[in-house]
Amino acid sequence: MQRRVLILCTGNIARSQMAEGLWRHRGGEQWEVCSAGTRPRIPLTQVHPTAVQVMAERDIDISGHRPKHVNDFLNETFDVVVTVCAQADQQCPAFPGSPHRERWPLDDPAIAGTDAEQVLAIFRRLRDEAAEHIDAFLKNENVQTC
Repeated sequence: MQRRVLILCTGNIARSQMAEGLWRHRGGEQWEVCSAGTRPRIPLTQVHPTAVQVMAERDIDISGHRPKHVNDFLNETFDVVVTVCAQADQQCPAFPGSPHRERWPLDDPAIAGTDAEQVLAIFRRLRDEAAEHIDAFLKNENVQTC
């Protein structure tokens, strides 16, 4: 039976989108993976280009992802809800079925400023930190990771 996970952050343009792509890649067909934001920048129609770039370095394509609002998922049932920032954690609504909650605080990539090399380094670090959290969770769930 496929399990469901929702990954939340504030804007849903970087951290949660990278985590969604990683979880989908590592969890395989055993997981249906969604991400959303508590205050996504809609009508923005794509994720942060640097997030797309650093995920492509791991052969994971998130270029077709789009920001979504958490309200789009309020009536859906999830096995796990993961928040990747404090603000999303504080604003995380209740979901039907009382899913397991995980809190994985990842820095806001906006801290990188405008220096291209520093931005790239921070996005890579965030990608790798999200991967570590996901791998540890899936290992504890006895799920084979890729």
